[in-house]
Amino acid sequence: MKRRLISVLLCGALASCALAVPAQAQFGSGIVFDPTNYAQNLLTAARELQQVNNEILSLQNEATMLINEGKNLSSLNLSTLTGITSALTDTSNLLNQAGGIALTVDATSTAFTQTFPQSYATGTSASGLAADALQRWQNAMSAFQTTLKMQAQITQNVQSDATTLSTLVNASQGAAGNLEAVQAGNQLQALAIKQQLQLQSLMAAQYRATSLDDARKSQDEAAGQADFTTFLGTANGYTPN
Repeated sequence: MKRRLISVLLCGALASCALAVPAQAQFGSGIVFDPTNYAQNLLTAARELQQVNNEILSLQNEATMLINEGKNLSSLNLSTLTGITSALTDTSNLLNQAGGIALTVDATSTAFTQTFPQSYATGTSASGLAADALQRWQNAMSAFQTTLKMQAQITQNVQSDATTLSTLVNASQGAAGNLEAVQAGNQLQALAIKQQLQLQSLMAAQYRATSLDDARKSQDEAAGQADFTTFLGTANGYTPN
């Protein structure tokens, strides 16, 4: 295209040169050639050609810039947020379904006071002590069951997280612009936060089960001591004279 444009401009320059020849020479028997005028016209044509080339290059640069800006503003056609929030909801539901002592501050304080009294009144029946011991054992077993469910849930999530991670990494590496890369990076961060929250939930469930079991063992010892005291009663033992 540039060659064609150069040819057109040169033809224009030659035509200008022909027009620049003195009028009396065009109607005479000979042709008068003015090298100075010809050189000036040729130089002018070359300058005009350079200007046109510069304008074409400027337009090409602007077009490239607009294309790049369009890529930078293009949105990532991928979202893993639904899967991430769904997994966190499943984990939260497992914690909310925990039997025995609930995982709230007020409910835990009330239930712990009822199930683990600081002392037993004198004369507490053996059946009452046994019922309290059974309740504590059931609470501990329920807590361990919740921990096992949490472990199973997180194990399943890890398998799906591996697929999600691979998808997001590929999307980030193949991003056409800055916006796509940033959006893919945000989803990768959300995936990492989700995994951290799952681990924190698992640790809370594990510590809860361990704490309840330790408290159960300690309370059973106190209940056994109270039962023994009730068994002895207030009778005085034999004292030799």
